[in-house]
Amino acid sequence: MTTTLPAALRAPFGAGGASAIDAQLANRLLGLALDAGGDYADLYFEFRVSADYVLEEEQVKTLGRGITLGLGVRVTKGDATGYAYCEDLSWEKMAHAARTAGQIAAGGGHAPIGVGALASVTTPSFYAVPAPSLMMPAQDKLALLRAADRAARAYDPRIVKVETSFAEAIKEVLLFTSDGRMATDVQPMLRFGVRAVAEDKGKRQSGSGGGGGRYGMEYFADATRDAAAHGREAARIAIAMLDARDAPAGEMPVVLGPGDSGILLHEAVGHGLEADFNRKETSNYTGQIGKPVASPLCTVVDDGTIQSSRGAINVDDEGYAGRTNTLIEKGILVGYMHDRLSAKHYKIEPTGNGRRESFRSMPLPRMTNTSLLGGTDDPDAIVKSVKRGIYAKRFSGGQVNISNGDFVFSLSESYLIEDGKLTAPLKGVNLIGNGPDVLRRVDMLGADFQLSDGIWTCGKDGQSVPVNVGTPTVRIASITVGGTQA
Repeated sequence: MTTTLPAALRAPFGAGGASAIDAQLANRLLGLALDAGGDYADLYFEFRVSADYVLEEEQVKTLGRGITLGLGVRVTKGDATGYAYCEDLSWEKMAHAARTAGQIAAGGGHAPIGVGALASVTTPSFYAVPAPSLMMPAQDKLALLRAADRAARAYDPRIVKVETSFAEAIKEVLLFTSDGRMATDVQPMLRFGVRAVAEDKGKRQSGSGGGGGRYGMEYFADATRDAAAHGREAARIAIAMLDARDAPAGEMPVVLGPGDSGILLHEAVGHGLEADFNRKETSNYTGQIGKPVASPLCTVVDDGTIQSSRGAINVDDEGYAGRTNTLIEKGILVGYMHDRLSAKHYKIEPTGNGRRESFRSMPLPRMTNTSLLGGTDDPDAIVKSVKRGIYAKRFSGGQVNISNGDFVFSLSESYLIEDGKLTAPLKGVNLIGNGPDVLRRVDMLGADFQLSDGIWTCGKDGQSVPVNVGTPTVRIASITVGGTQA
């Protein structure tokens, strides 16, 4: 099945018409891009339609719709890269962008090389939807927002403020490369969010819920993630945090809950496994292939093939099909995530991780869906094994030093573990540590692997791309907890 688009959502560079973007026109542009002496060039055409809705205090605060269209041209010569883009697909503008990128990269270094015969890349289908959400009436989305708002307010009278949001997009891309690849993809995306604020006796706390991925409106058919369920989850967290204690501080065991805790893995470990950092020797994983970098319990994968997941890709932004890449296998580092440039440096095939925010940006090695795979331990037994520690359920943000893996993460929902039981909710909890060191301290791994419900966006070099994370319940034998009392 493929995603069916009405005329209003269809890219204007489709087949037919005097201005159609086809192999013949692409060959001409690639030839211009290489004319200054580059050794490789690619063309990235993008058409994106998006819409945003926000309901605040039961009133429509935002209702917007946008369209972007453009071409990005990249030319490389050795390690040099030239990039240019245009937002006007007239021949003159596209040709100027192609020549500019070529001059930046090569500047007339040698005679132009030929452009390979273009052939379509066969790609899988990980997120075909019967009808993109953008095809549905705006009133349908506003009804979802109101349902989440009502559910959050009905959860507890101490809920005093609710904000709900819905963002949706459909993106069509068309890629041509001078070494002969031609690929196209239609990429749906939606993101639903709820934020609730609770107040009681002068104390205020907030909670959030939501999810999404590469779905149409069928996403909300599952009762566990319909609009009302997301509203109740946001309210639940806000109410629970009203009774939160100040966090303890010091070295102690930490249990990571399944799903969203994978963001710690993404930030503290995943970025260090992106090949550009290793090619530049700025990652602590540089030169560590084949060596133990984690507990033998740990297998880490980056998987662009997970059906409908927020980080899924049929084809990356360089024309390579999405795939599953094992990065750490039973504690041993076995690979990095590569784009075309790093793969060429390491003399291997690209791994389908060349990603970019838009036609205005160059591709970089980026994660897709990054997970710590499940183990064999019972999740309840993991919690019961801890005399006194922290249960980390949700993360709100953090900072990571890619060069050495040091991190600080803040928790938005966490609980004290006392005598093997979850007791008081905690506030002000920070986890402080080192990514590789933390993975070496994993001593129990649950059989309850979960993928996060489509809420994460990753930033790198000023570019943001959708990603997802996953993890089972994990026990870390010891980690530094930064709190407010000893």
